[in-house]
Amino acid sequence: MTSASRLSAAVAGISGVEPPSVGGAIVFALRRDLRVALRSRAELGVELLFYVIVVSLFPLAASPSRAVLSTLGPGVLWTSALLASLLALPRLFAADFADGTLEQMALARGPLAAYASGKMLAHWLTTGLPVAVLAPLLGAQYALDGVALALLAASLLIGTPILSLLGAIGAALTLGTRGGGSLLALLVLPLYAPVLIFGAGAVDAARAGLSAAPQLSLLAAGLLLAVVAVPFAVAAAVRIALD
Repeated sequence: MTSASRLSAAVAGISGVEPPSVGGAIVFALRRDLRVALRSRAELGVELLFYVIVVSLFPLAASPSRAVLSTLGPGVLWTSALLASLLALPRLFAADFADGTLEQMALARGPLAAYASGKMLAHWLTTGLPVAVLAPLLGAQYALDGVALALLAASLLIGTPILSLLGAIGAALTLGTRGGGSLLALLVLPLYAPVLIFGAGAVDAARAGLSAAPQLSLLAAGLLLAVVAVPFAVAAAVRIALD
């Protein structure tokens, strides 16, 4: 039985005549994608190793001055997190689109936006969350103090979910297109720029003796807006790709 057939049977086997709840659809997609991700640990390891290598190479190429390293650190760590998230985006929908699983989700009784939300949450848990956890350890290479490292971790915890959500729009829009990877980067990178600016800006503000609250508040507002709007945009883009 193919994965698409298994998904169809699982969704069709939900008891009762009422459609599954939004929460049930999110949990269903989340658990499925996490199982798939854990079966491909090598791919997850490559993405995290990419992040670690990129962050660790900059201090070797830059000046050993603590002032220079602490100035570069927030931008390097955030840019590397952005690239690691972008590297993982093609696997968000492509495999499910190729084997028909995505079509089964669109035909299932649960809302497609909820299934897409579960997939985006799984993407963040396997890419954004590990990056945020590793950031304070890697940030020590850039002579950042404890306050700056804490703000770096906080900004990544708020900002990386936005990267996963915005990236999902690009991944859905490029389904089935030639050169989808290049097109995906062109679509997503301009959307990532404000997140990068506010995320790195929060750490820079703290280093300058200013409050990081404005930048973190803007990131939080962006996250709330993305959580509300993006699942519906992704569902619409997926339906267009399936038509």
